[in-house]
Amino acid sequence: MTAIGRPIKNPITVLWHQTERASVELMDTATNPADGTPIAFRASGTGPAVVLLHGTALSQAVWRGFGYVKALQGDHTVVTLDFRGHGRSGKPHDSAAYTMPLFLGDVLAVLDTLGIASAHVAGYSLGGRVAFSLAAAHPERVLSLTSIAGAPGTGHGAFDRVFFPGSLAALERGGMPAFLAEWEQASGRPLDPVTRGAFSVNDPVALAAYMRAAEQEPRIPDAQLAALAMPVLLLAGTRDPERLHAAQHVHALLPASELLVLEGATHADTPRQPEALEALRRFLSR
Repeated sequence: MTAIGRPIKNPITVLWHQTERASVELMDTATNPADGTPIAFRASGTGPAVVLLHGTALSQAVWRGFGYVKALQGDHTVVTLDFRGHGRSGKPHDSAAYTMPLFLGDVLAVLDTLGIASAHVAGYSLGGRVAFSLAAAHPERVLSLTSIAGAPGTGHGAFDRVFFPGSLAALERGGMPAFLAEWEQASGRPLDPVTRGAFSVNDPVALAAYMRAAEQEPRIPDAQLAALAMPVLLLAGTRDPERLHAAQHVHALLPASELLVLEGATHADTPRQPEALEALRRFLSR
């Protein structure tokens, strides 16, 4: 069996080990066969696979920073990846390279490279939107779906609402320095060093191309959402009204889903809430 034109790697044979820890880790790159974009990923731990998908302008590193990898890898094979246009993955400058089918192909390429037929999928923000789309388009690959401040669609002006009015224009006009400066000005306070560091390493042309494409991407129809048969967990903060409304809407379509509303949580800090990680751990254990 092959994946993306080469033999599937056995994670056990290519992983490095540390003598004082039981888990193992693989760092590698998969290739999306649709357009050849390389996708960086990591896999660690043992057990049923769970894929963690990051948000806009971030990278797979956030899942280590927020404690998810450490918390989950004792019972699961934890797979993280950098979306196209982010982290160490390929960064096309053409908006046509950022359609949802290509994002889904990136995730499937990583799973195929690892020889994983199906996995639990959890995504934050952009990652939540990709997770919804993956569950709708390829339900046979998704054991369960967790949306952390995610939604089944973005819509025009979404990034202005998440970051600040004129955010995309600032990025295109002055790159990451202008984007970060105007974000701080709009918020009235300095960005924390972790956020500033994570955002500053982005390729502004690739990021703008992705954001332009995302605003044109159609949302998943309600009929497809209502047909999802896998277990679903929805997490959203009270200070993130757009994603909270989306979570409540999906919950109404899927009454068997679980909805956890995090009091006082904004869009940015929802995945950092201890309750969010604990809810995911309980959900996966079932």
